Amino acid sequence: MMWGTADLTALAGHYSENGYVLVKGLLSREEAAAYRQCAHDALATLDDDENATWDSAARITAGTPTRLQHLHDVQFHAAAFSRLLTDQRFTRIAAAVLGGPNVQLHHTKLFVKPPENGSPFPPHQDHPFFPHTYHRVGAAIFHLDDAPEEKGCVRIVPGSHRQGPLEHVEDGGYHLPDVSFDATVPLPAEAGDVLFFSYLTVHASGVNLSGKARTTWLVQFRDPADPPVIRAHDHSRGQGMMLAGVDPTGRRTG
Repeated sequence: MMWGTADLTALAGHYSENGYVLVKGLLSREEAAAYRQCAHDALATLDDDENATWDSAARITAGTPTRLQHLHDVQFHAAAFSRLLTDQRFTRIAAAVLGGPNVQLHHTKLFVKPPENGSPFPPHQDHPFFPHTYHRVGAAIFHLDDAPEEKGCVRIVPGSHRQGPLEHVEDGGYHLPDVSFDATVPLPAEAGDVLFFSYLTVHASGVNLSGKARTTWLVQFRDPADPPVIRAHDHSRGQGMMLAGVDPTGRRTG
């Protein structure tokens, strides 16, 4: 599906008001299934079994062990994801929510929550990890399979982006101990849906209690005219790549 000007304006309006917008069916279910297979094939080539669970996730699981697989920069492992980064179905919406034509890559992460004990994330903003001057930084979560609540779907505190940067506890992964997990609103999604949200929006996700893995791809993007406050995520390959438009600043690095 390709969205027209009125559709993009409506999506951007919802994002501006609520700090997020869930775009249904950006990919077909068939496309999502193909990307899911590609993602799992890429993970299978790795020679490590790292558990990427945050220590702070224990406050949700009451100490019950959980697991999480992830892979930074999957577009350097599989060309299909490089093509998806510049797919106009994605970049036109990313530009709309940023409020300008230029979209620059910050980083990507592939996440797989295994069946029955897939790790949650506590409430947090993404801002503390890579703060920027004007906060024109967003994220897109591509759902590569269905993500009902029992699979640990993303959860949001609508409108929380309007509070600006919040004070986080860094220990165990940046998190907001004063924001209850129950205060977040679940956003179940289907394969092919893409959730866009501001890096100031408080979000979390639950435990995957289902019998199937939950697979998502996170793309963090920004307005290239919004300079970072600190150097962060320098390990992210491809940071600064233009996904749409041009970089008007001429900066050579992030």
